[in-house]
Amino acid sequence: MVDRTSEGPDFPHTPASLQRIARSERLSREAREGDRGAFLADAAAGGFAPSATVEIRFEPADARVARHLELDEGAEVTIRDRVMRADGLVVQLAVSRLPRELTRGTAIEDVGAGPGGTYARLEEAGRTIGSFAEHVGARMPMPAEAARLQIADGVPVITVTRVTYAVDGTPLEMNDIVLVAGRFELSYEWPAG
Repeated sequence: MVDRTSEGPDFPHTPASLQRIARSERLSREAREGDRGAFLADAAAGGFAPSATVEIRFEPADARVARHLELDEGAEVTIRDRVMRADGLVVQLAVSRLPRELTRGTAIEDVGAGPGGTYARLEEAGRTIGSFAEHVGARMPMPAEAARLQIADGVPVITVTRVTYAVDGTPLEMNDIVLVAGRFELSYEWPAG
């Protein structure tokens, strides 16, 4: 259970610490089929009302994106840029980049990607998801991020870069996630083996 405390007069019922629990079922096919995306699962576990705004655009891949997605620099990518809220408070930014050749003509290029989201649409198109890799860091936010997250100067962010791979190892998506450090706790669970 998440403790709830006041975070000031602008948002009196904000969860003091939202949990982002990384476990195998978080991004599972079963969760997608039940239309329980990762942020929706966090909301259900944390007892907050989730909401998001989505912007779709197309851009050439820069060197970093090209490296993660194993594309040529400048190749066209589809960007799903999301601002995610808990009880109305912005808590997370998530910017997914996918090779345009995988998204052209699919609901991935629509604001509402449909039940199960982007991953369900990839699998419908024959791109079976095999694994995910997440790289976690922390830093000070860029000015645009601080403005979108509505945080004051000096507040750090947690960064998560998740790369989604097909069963054959082909990268399908790179998702840059930015979380307000004081609003999130990252929890990881895995079997002992």
